[in-house]
This record gives sequence, C-alpha cells and structure tokens, in this order.
Amino acid sequence: MSITSGTLLTPRAAGLAVVLFSTLLWSFVGLFVRMADLDAWTIILWRSVFAALALGPFWLLATAGKGQALRASIAPAGLVTIGLAVAGNVGYIAALQLTSVAAVMTVYATLPFVTALLGLWLLREKLDRRFGGAALLAALGIAITAGAAMSAGDAAGMVVAGLMTLSWAGLLVQAKKHPGLDLTLVSLVSAVLAALIALPLVPGGLPPAASLWACLLLGVLTSGLANVLTLTGGRHIRSGEIGLLLLLDVALSPLWVWLAYDERVGPPALFGGALVVIAVAGYLFADARRRTVACPAP
Repeated sequence: MSITSGTLLTPRAAGLAVVLFSTLLWSFVGLFVRMADLDAWTIILWRSVFAALALGPFWLLATAGKGQALRASIAPAGLVTIGLAVAGNVGYIAALQLTSVAAVMTVYATLPFVTALLGLWLLREKLDRRFGGAALLAALGIAITAGAAMSAGDAAGMVVAGLMTLSWAGLLVQAKKHPGLDLTLVSLVSAVLAALIALPLVPGGLPPAASLWACLLLGVLTSGLANVLTLTGGRHIRSGEIGLLLLLDVALSPLWVWLAYDERVGPPALFGGALVVIAVAGYLFADARRRTVACPAP
C-alpha cells in the first residue's frame, strides 16, 4: 500500500504526514468516550464491533499471504501480542471512565520510556544516562499527578492507565521482536475478542442513537483508520519520531474534552503533566538530533 501521491511528497514526508494525521485522530478518543456517555463495557463492546467492521474489509482487500498471517497469529508470539492488544484497548476505556482524560494521558505519555525499559529487558537494547534523567523527570510528574488525585476513582484510573500503558509498550516490543506478525490482523482479532469479553457484561438493550454514533466514531476513526494509518506511515519514519508525534495526542486529548465538557484539572495535575511532556519531548528531540548528526540526510 503506497502512501505517496505522484511525486510531490517523498516517502518520508508522506509518512510523517500520515502518522501526524493518525495521531490527531487518536487524540479524539477521550472526547468520543465522553460523548458516548455509557458504561465502560458498553463502550468497549460497540467500539470493538465498529472497529472490527472497519478493519475486516481492509485486511481482506489489502493483505497478501492471508494464510501465513493467520498461522502467525495463532503461534505463541501472536497470541501474546493479541492478548496485550486486548488488555490495552479495554484498559484505555476503563481508565477514561475512572479519571480525567488529562490524568490518563499523563500516564500514557510515559509510553516511550516504558517501551525502552521493556526493550532493555527483552531485547537487550542499550539505554544511556540521558534516558535515565528523562525517565526520572517523567516519574516525578506522574507522582505529582497521582498525588493530586482527589478520589479513589482517580487513583484507580491512574493504576488502570499504567497497566494500559504497560500493555501497549509490550505490544510495541512484541511487534519489534516478531516483525512477521500482521499487526492489522492483530488489531482485528483483538477487537473481536474485546467485544466477546464485553458482551456478557453489557446491560440489555441498544444504547441511544447518539451514543452508538459516538462509539462508531471511536471504533472507525481511532481503532480502525488511525491504526491503519499509523502502521502504514510508520514504515517510512523512525520509531523515535512516532514517539515524538505521540505528544500531540497527549496535549490535544484533554483540550478537546475541556472545550466540549469543561473537564478541568487542578494546577498540581497540570504541573505534573507538563513535567512528563517536557521529559518525553526533551528526550525524543535529543535522540532525533543525535540520529541526524550520526546519519546525515543525503
């Protein structure tokens, strides 16, 4: 699948544009969850149904070697990856139901650090002092935000957000460790499994039309389109740059909810979130600059 149109954009420039747009779509998750105004399991069910309906036809039309992809998905590595994807998707919605979008995104912003630590453990990837300093600053921001939690629900939401972030980090490491996995198929199967898990836990009856519309947007635009665009564009840019673009999601997600629902957070939580963003941005900018100096563009 080509992401270039004519000769106006290089593959790298097109990849950056595609991932930037997909990250913008991801930033609407919190807003769509608030729009749905449903319990967590109902949102998980209908989001997963609509995501599967969006991803299924795409996978069938765009994937060559479907038999090989299916065999890889039921191998041990594929099953672990699917399990992590299910946990990440369920945890994301559950965390947003328990605490503010800003608190969830503050925890989620540590994804590059959590991924790097898992890479050190599972892939023996090296870390440097710069990473250690940035990780400590991010940990301080998380501690401040957690300390500002005003209720047991906020604290529980941050714990669930931490587990969700760990699941996504594991998913990224699995994808790197097993490049033969079809990540679109992983997303499709995980959506189906999440729907099956949620089905017996959902109250009877159909949700209101407005809530179903929000779940459709959540499933098609984020779990569906954003996922495909991220995978497609990410092939043409460095992984560190994907992490940098993640900061757009972290910054915009609370903004949309604040504008639509006036969901505010206190100064300590804002300060803690700012520390996390500064830590991640500083680390990724420095990493991008180091890579540019080491491998100058032709």
